[in-house]
Amino acid sequence: MTDTVLSMLVATAVLTLIGVLIKYFGVVELIAGYDPDKIEDEDGLATFIGTQTLYVAALTAIVAGFEYTQPFDGYQGIWIVFVVGTLAVTVRMVRGARRYEKPV
Repeated sequence: MTDTVLSMLVATAVLTLIGVLIKYFGVVELIAGYDPDKIEDEDGLATFIGTQTLYVAALTAIVAGFEYTQPFDGYQGIWIVFVVGTLAVTVRMVRGARRYEKPV
């Protein structure tokens, strides 16, 4: 197993742990920039951010699987998919989290 695959599996485990803690146990303090005074629906925010974090964990696991099996010899396009997918989920998190803030 290459160092890249091992690193990605560790990242997958960490992301999964964080996603589960946020989504299922409501540990919203793990969310960067979390301010309880600005949040109207803490449970909704926890579910939303936790789910998105689990999506990134799944994408990381899929890329680790591709790296391990290397079904396409020399093909690096999976990394483009990984970067674009991660950026898309990140933008969705930032924009979607605003729905749970108190109206100004």
